[in-house]
Amino acid sequence: MTQRDAIAGGARRGRRNRNPGSADSRDAILAAAGRLFAEHGYDGTSLRQIAREAGLDPAMVHHFFKGKEELFAQCVALPADPAEVLRGVGEQDPGMRAEAVVRAVVRLWESPAQRSLIAFIRGTIGSRTRTVLLRQTVTRTVLSRVMSGVPGSPEEVALRGNLVASQMVGLMMARYVVRLEPLASLSPEEVVALLSPTIQRYMTGELPTAAQQ
Repeated sequence: MTQRDAIAGGARRGRRNRNPGSADSRDAILAAAGRLFAEHGYDGTSLRQIAREAGLDPAMVHHFFKGKEELFAQCVALPADPAEVLRGVGEQDPGMRAEAVVRAVVRLWESPAQRSLIAFIRGTIGSRTRTVLLRQTVTRTVLSRVMSGVPGSPEEVALRGNLVASQMVGLMMARYVVRLEPLASLSPEEVVALLSPTIQRYMTGELPTAAQQ
């Protein structure tokens, strides 16, 4: 056995000797999950893989987290639950859904959660791992609800969803982070009225032929 192997083996044994209920174990699971989710995606990562990466028994993952969905959410550390923010949006007719989408997002950003949201955005920019995790979250839990039932091929719906996201992220950055005027000083109702038609066009309106190819 080489010295390197001996050191690696000692490190693994050290990880497995953690106090099962300690905060160190939970932190190790979160760190391992973040790495694996960023590298392999949500569907390509199992709880058993996470436990192995963290050097812990798989039962310990269930000790701290209800399942993979909760663990993924903890890795991303979103300031708000997308399911709650977008509750009922996916049930509306796709042809008239944009206003509800914009209103839900604006309502969230006008709430007391705004400070945490700004901190989250600033903390995510520049971090490859957090950016990858956020992209997966937006695709799985946000756009899946916003674009539910929108007609078109999977490729076209994905493109439309990307365009919707580009507008909403642009709004968040320009109005709440950079605070561009006069956009930053508009009332929430004015923002909803101005942005909704563009979002609706991206969702269900006609797109240039070249963009759909």
